[in-house]
Amino acid sequence: MTRKNVILICLFFFTCIFVTDTLAYGTIQVRSFKLTAVDDGYTVSIDSTIELNPTLEQALEKGVVLYFVNKFTLVESRWYWVDKEVARIKTRTGLRYHALTRHYQLNDGTFSRNYSTLKGALIGLQKLRDQPLTIEYELKPNVRYNATLRLWLDLTRMPKPFQVEALGSSAWNLSSDRLEWQMQLPAPDKPFHIFGNQ
Repeated sequence: MTRKNVILICLFFFTCIFVTDTLAYGTIQVRSFKLTAVDDGYTVSIDSTIELNPTLEQALEKGVVLYFVNKFTLVESRWYWVDKEVARIKTRTGLRYHALTRHYQLNDGTFSRNYSTLKGALIGLQKLRDQPLTIEYELKPNVRYNATLRLWLDLTRMPKPFQVEALGSSAWNLSSDRLEWQMQLPAPDKPFHIFGNQ
């Protein structure tokens, strides 16, 4: 067997492992983030990729609501005191399956949308658009803030039996990486936009 064939076999083997892990555990990945200045403050838009594993799909079919959280924060560093969180956004959207009507539903308390397939519901879940940023302290245009962004499946909102099951299974631990960067506030005509882990 040639060295080239050995390398190709190894690549195929590791690709199979990666695909198997993705199917077994699911994934959440941030694809893009945008912060835009508007008349009365700032809005946040996030695109992500969310893939469920068989365990979570079975939970949905049993009537369990899966709650997904998007959290973005801006923190001002202060050399003379502890850092201060100045703005944030935290959304929680429930994904539910209705066995009687055989449709999926997304609900965040302000809207409710129905989908005929899980794929369609996940596409809707992966897009957060123009969500107002909650400003807790005065924002300064010339300050560089520490920004963090993370998306995850909120296990605290699930029924207690499933929370107990989740403690012993990594199949329930669905979360994106914690993205961190420094940024200044964008001007009205120049939104701040990042892709992936940049």
